[in-house]
Amino acid sequence: MGEHKGGNEGADRPHVRVAVVGSGFGGLGAAVRLRREGVTDFVVLERAGSVGGTWRDNDYPGCACDVPSHLYSFSFAPNYAWPRAFSGQEHIRAYLEHVVEVFGLRSHIRFDSEVVRMAWDAERLCWDIETSGGPLSADFVVSATGPLSDPKVPTEAELPGLGSFPGKVFHSARWDHGYDLRGKRVAMIGTGASAIQIVPAIQPEVARLTLFQRTPPWVLPRVDRGISGAERWLHRQLPFTAQARRGLLWGVRELQVQAFTKRPNQLGLVERMAERHMTRAVKDPELRARLTPGYRIGCKRILLSNTYYPALTRPNVDVVASGLAKVDGSTLVAADGSAAEVDAIVFGTGFHVTDMPIADRVVGADGRTLAEAWADSGMRSLRGASAAGFPNWMTIIGPNTGLGNSSMILMIESQLNYMADFVRQLDVLGGRVALDARPVAVDAWNERVQKRMERTVWNTGGCTSWYLDADGRNTTVWPGTTTEFRGATRRVDLSEYTVLRVARPDTENSGGAMNTETVEAGA
Repeated sequence: MGEHKGGNEGADRPHVRVAVVGSGFGGLGAAVRLRREGVTDFVVLERAGSVGGTWRDNDYPGCACDVPSHLYSFSFAPNYAWPRAFSGQEHIRAYLEHVVEVFGLRSHIRFDSEVVRMAWDAERLCWDIETSGGPLSADFVVSATGPLSDPKVPTEAELPGLGSFPGKVFHSARWDHGYDLRGKRVAMIGTGASAIQIVPAIQPEVARLTLFQRTPPWVLPRVDRGISGAERWLHRQLPFTAQARRGLLWGVRELQVQAFTKRPNQLGLVERMAERHMTRAVKDPELRARLTPGYRIGCKRILLSNTYYPALTRPNVDVVASGLAKVDGSTLVAADGSAAEVDAIVFGTGFHVTDMPIADRVVGADGRTLAEAWADSGMRSLRGASAAGFPNWMTIIGPNTGLGNSSMILMIESQLNYMADFVRQLDVLGGRVALDARPVAVDAWNERVQKRMERTVWNTGGCTSWYLDADGRNTTVWPGTTTEFRGATRRVDLSEYTVLRVARPDTENSGGAMNTETVEAGA
């Protein structure tokens, strides 16, 4: 792994140049890019025993991607073997394992090493990191934990009686494969991207399925099909055909985003398509009324399924058009008073997206955690990467880098460009050096982002989505095209950073203690 112990590092603490946290798409992409930049002194810290991130954790029945396969892979590692237009979880996870092997990353990965705490050392200009697998330090940290890593499950205070429920309880991202759902009465809580895949997958097996729906989603047809052997052969023999396919998928979505960000009123046509999709499958007008959203399509993530609506019409399925309010023994009671007796509860209630748990474990230059720094303003960073007061630390899939209609791999690769230039700038500056995002630059970037957000469907569509934080701020989605974001992250602008250096010891005044001098870029 290239770890070493040097005179400037903490006693008995291995030191690396770069520590990457997480081994999903973001973490593995960072590792590949570091190798390509000539950086070999790095480690990937993974809390689990295998790679894959959200595609390792989410292995529930029916789990698949809602982004076309040929757009859901790294541009530098095309996969010509995708079996379907929309691939399942097992194929995506296998692809990530393939990336590890092809690029020789396994020796850099520390499994079973969850980050417990990391703190900036202002004298040594490095991060001291405590993990469940042991301590280390790093000059530069890339946090690639992602927004879909920590499931959100109601607490006892939020859902009274949950703790005394006598049956089985689990989140969709922590599926209990040892529990047999066959013949059971099951409650599905939530109607997001996971739920619409789980419902049709388990409906034929369970005795009764009760869906608790606080807000109905907009659902469009899933134009899925198998990719023929001839197509796969063609892509392998003539790679430009796969590139053309990827380019077409990307281009269509770049055009679509204009309606989301600038002209939400034009989305009415898409709503009518979704309504026809529902009408074809759901003949009962009362059920259709319960399943019809009351907000503009796109305000919440648009879901794709050909099997969700048909499953809801089956005789063993009940749709409760109200959120779950309390649990009374084995009885689940909705906010509208509806009740259902169940043997198992499956929560499809999403993740800690706007309150990332990793933020509680990262301590910056002023002694505050990242969560404390963001407590009043919400998540905010410079170009989705650097937070003020947290030198030489950046996120992959940081604040306002999410997408509502395209592939996150495109955004990840843009952030990898930014990360690579960050490392280059540190090399050019030379010596023990760090870059800290200037608060004025962070403010200016976020003002631009939030100004553009004002007229987007995510802010004006009339819904409350997981894109918004507890105070109603949209700190999740990027209000533009992936092309625009790539341009904004092509390089690091040193004028947006303060350069920190370890000064020579002033033996007369400080007894030889390390000092830090601040140099404004360009000064």
